Amino acid sequence: MNENGKDEESSDVGKKLYAIKGLAFLGSADIIGMAITGIFWLTIATFLEVEEFGQIHYFLAIAGIAYIIAIIGTNNTITVYSAKKTNVVSTLFFVSLLAGAISALIVFFILYEFHVSFLILGFLINDLSLGYIIGKKLFKDYSKYVLTQKILTFLLGFGFYFVLGPEGIILGLALSYIHFLVLIYKGLKTSSINVSTLKPHAVFITQNYTYSVLGGFRTNIDKLIIPPLLGMVLLGNLALGMTFYMILQIIPSLVFKYTLTHDASGIPSRKVKLWTLMFAIASCVATIILSPHIIPTFFPKFTEVVIAIQILSICIIPDTISNIFYTSKLLGSEKSKNPMIAIAIMVLLTASGIIILGPAYGIIGVSFSFVLASLGHFTYLFFANHASKTPQKNLQ
Repeated sequence: MNENGKDEESSDVGKKLYAIKGLAFLGSADIIGMAITGIFWLTIATFLEVEEFGQIHYFLAIAGIAYIIAIIGTNNTITVYSAKKTNVVSTLFFVSLLAGAISALIVFFILYEFHVSFLILGFLINDLSLGYIIGKKLFKDYSKYVLTQKILTFLLGFGFYFVLGPEGIILGLALSYIHFLVLIYKGLKTSSINVSTLKPHAVFITQNYTYSVLGGFRTNIDKLIIPPLLGMVLLGNLALGMTFYMILQIIPSLVFKYTLTHDASGIPSRKVKLWTLMFAIASCVATIILSPHIIPTFFPKFTEVVIAIQILSICIIPDTISNIFYTSKLLGSEKSKNPMIAIAIMVLLTASGIIILGPAYGIIGVSFSFVLASLGHFTYLFFANHASKTPQKNLQ
């Protein structure tokens, strides 16, 4: 082998080691962080009545929708432009923070719940900051910031709960993001703030923003529809079920963050995607089999949660395929149209499913609406991908 061949081989090994190291930092942070968050919500659920648990998630949904409407520079947008080193990050930070402050004030004057307004700002600085460090591939910093936030969630959430009651949980969660202000400062200093610099990227920013808003509605629409339609008790049961589904999403979610920055940089990650899909299938089967034997022991007050967990776990398979094989590739190429349409289908199917199936079949109907939405999301992306003028012959 000649010297150039050795250099290329050494370079390939270096890239693989770097990829493994990056995935390890992302993975460990998300796995440990999600475990801390999961333990927090599962533990706090044992202290609360089902209706109180539902009400907390109702406020979380309001904050979630308010911040997602305000964040012009979405997590994925910041990730892509940070990875590409495009000088629009500081401007996106500024515009998003301004819109977030306005959104928080509007929610305060409507609800008179200051802790919800603080949470809006917390969610916003979290998304901006994580998009920034992931895009720059600062995976070690990512792990430090994420784990600090999760630990603060646990400590402040319980601390404020015992002092202020259920509302203290939301305030503790809002304050857990305070250390991200350091990254906000760094992001604002990356370049001069100039709104005109956004114009050449307006299509991608707008489409990705719409995609993010629709995703926010998809995540939170159930929590806004269910209380007036089916009551807080059903929402409380569903919220606990969604907590377990959130745990199932740990690995697929971290892989999506990893593949997005690599797809944006043109680096293949096919094997990682295939192994993630296999994991999603295995975790779905295990959840369906084990949940009836484990859940009633620890959550006797949540009488309807087992069937919800079993049904919701099915979503992990189509969601994983959609996100890591199709959405990651499209967003990494600054193509947001099809992901945007797919998420709109998801929102429509979720909302209509809850309204139609919920009153007739209760939590079973509501849970199935999520499965139908996930299948609709996947189906559209699958056919849109294969119908495109330049179809992918191989899943990258």
